[in-house]
Amino acid sequence: MSSLFVRRIGKDEGIPVVLLHGFGGSHRTWDGVCAELRGERPILLYDLPGHAASLAYPKLGHAVTAARAVRADLAERAPDGFHLVGHSMGGAAAALIALKQPEKARSLTLLAPGGFGPAVNHRALTHYAAARGNEEMRRVLGEFVGFCAELSEDLILRLAAEREAPGAGEALVAISETLHSGGAQKMLPLEAIAALPCPLKLLWGEQDRILPAAQARGLPGTIGVHLFADAGHMLPWEIPSAAARLIWENSR
Repeated sequence: MSSLFVRRIGKDEGIPVVLLHGFGGSHRTWDGVCAELRGERPILLYDLPGHAASLAYPKLGHAVTAARAVRADLAERAPDGFHLVGHSMGGAAAALIALKQPEKARSLTLLAPGGFGPAVNHRALTHYAAARGNEEMRRVLGEFVGFCAELSEDLILRLAAEREAPGAGEALVAISETLHSGGAQKMLPLEAIAALPCPLKLLWGEQDRILPAAQARGLPGTIGVHLFADAGHMLPWEIPSAAARLIWENSR
């Protein structure tokens, strides 16, 4: 039995939409987006290695590790192909899966993905990985959302509770150390991503203080870019309706 957690919701038949959360999150990151999609598609929700219910996965690491784990699982779970959606580190993982299996990737929708530029707020990621308890989680998360965004108390309590699992905090600290080198993140091959045969949309919040929205500008090819003036880094929380609509459009 695989130690990689996946939850399937929505319709039983059809090409699934694969949702990959960002660093420090879980499949619950997509609750608001899934509510908007209303079960119109089969949806596969993963907990990436070292996160939440995939804490026991034998390997920890950045997007490359996550991409390998999910790709191996999809080989049996979605042999006819899949629509890929990823946020932050999960966005980088989704792009890597598409690059490895362009014949299987039917669409690619990336929300503030890692790897689109060297700039990364590594201090904020380190603080987030080390955060424990409700008050510290509330304070740290303020860096991850737009200036006027309101974080629900249920969300804060859930994230803080996930860190209480034995080894959960230590796993996130270990993963955070792989996300950058010398304060910069590793770049994805953007020319190759732009050349993928599937439709590609990129969503970014202009108030993103983790991965700057400037990384969405001047990209090669014909990537569809959607900027949100009042949003920060946590787009699945901040703009679930708009994100769901764009995912739907891109995966039709």
